[in-house]
Amino acid sequence: MQGLQLHQHPGGNSPRAYRAGQLFLRGRLLVELVRRWGKQLRRIGILQWRRRRLELLTMETPALLAHATWKAIRDSTYEVAVLPWGATEAHNLHLPYGTDTIQSERVAQEAARLAAEAGARVIVLPAVPFGVQTGQLDVKLCLNVNPSTQALLLSDIATSVLGAGLRKLVIVNGHGGNDFRQMIRELQPRTDLFLCTVNWYSCVDPRPFFATPGDHAGELETSMLLHLAPELVLPLEDAGEGRARRFRVRGLREGWAWAPRQWTQVTDDTGVGDPRQATAAKGEQFFSAVTRQIGEFLIQLAEADPGDMYE
Repeated sequence: MQGLQLHQHPGGNSPRAYRAGQLFLRGRLLVELVRRWGKQLRRIGILQWRRRRLELLTMETPALLAHATWKAIRDSTYEVAVLPWGATEAHNLHLPYGTDTIQSERVAQEAARLAAEAGARVIVLPAVPFGVQTGQLDVKLCLNVNPSTQALLLSDIATSVLGAGLRKLVIVNGHGGNDFRQMIRELQPRTDLFLCTVNWYSCVDPRPFFATPGDHAGELETSMLLHLAPELVLPLEDAGEGRARRFRVRGLREGWAWAPRQWTQVTDDTGVGDPRQATAAKGEQFFSAVTRQIGEFLIQLAEADPGDMYE
């Protein structure tokens, strides 16, 4: 090190003084080495930590395509692709616009994790955050994607999934305005990819978990968000009542006839269902029940032969 040279014992100094001087200079030299090399070692350590963290992300169980690298994907084989599909829309006054997407993505990821732990080869695709909002076009920044547009997007995604060698695609839907059944009916004869859809919010009966589940931003969805993303939920005293006006026509009111609802004529706060009894504990219990149900479905689907699906 320049400036830290060890000199010979000068004739006028005692051996004790010389040894003391040598120890002092060596100590200075060691301090300088630690200072200079310590920075380099810290840089190396940070790089190693970052690399290890990336390796762990790309080795996640299940595989999350958005986190994966080509290195991890190129030699991997998967049987089932899971596509979370949500929406971007107002959810009363207290829940975020991304509620449906957050829920469908987290449900898909956890269900796939449970399936992968049982040996199923499952990969979760990035969530689609746009849904059908034709009844909410007058609600500010509710982002509408028409069913015909969804069908085109689904067809393109299915083509990519099939081209990657997968044989099955599951849509985990989180928005009531999305209905993929007719799209699948039209697309299935044109592809060898097995297509199916699951509405996560209806695969388990919510009534044992909630006093009044509600239809939109009520107790069920608020409990789920309190569990999954509490930092995005405003205090419940800020929420609207979620009171909804019913159809005047009896068949529509009872549900055996159907017509789309014009949202701003139905509710003043965009909510349908009272959220005030929601808790994170209820959300956790329902989330666990839903993901176990869908996880078991993914296990069975991964094992099934698309050419032999019936008993």
